[in-house]
Amino acid sequence: MLAVNYSTIREKLKAYCDKATDQDETIIVTRKNEKNVVLMSLEKYNALLKAARNAEYLDMIDRSMKQAENGKVVVKTMEELEAMENG
Repeated sequence: MLAVNYSTIREKLKAYCDKATDQDETIIVTRKNEKNVVLMSLEKYNALLKAARNAEYLDMIDRSMKQAENGKVVVKTMEELEAMENG
């Protein structure tokens, strides 16, 4: 991970974009008043989003399993489920 000030990144944007895409580097662009931003490849960004979604999904499954272990389940017959579906 690199930290580069705004003026430097502005002057050498292509070089830093290449570092992000070709070398899988994450660049923190430092700005006044702590309004920093991060430059990274789209591939890395998408992987982070996917990991976050997976973590949320796994957390939901864990909560559901704990509810089932604690007896917080509703048992329905197939006929009851079909009746609910047909409304």
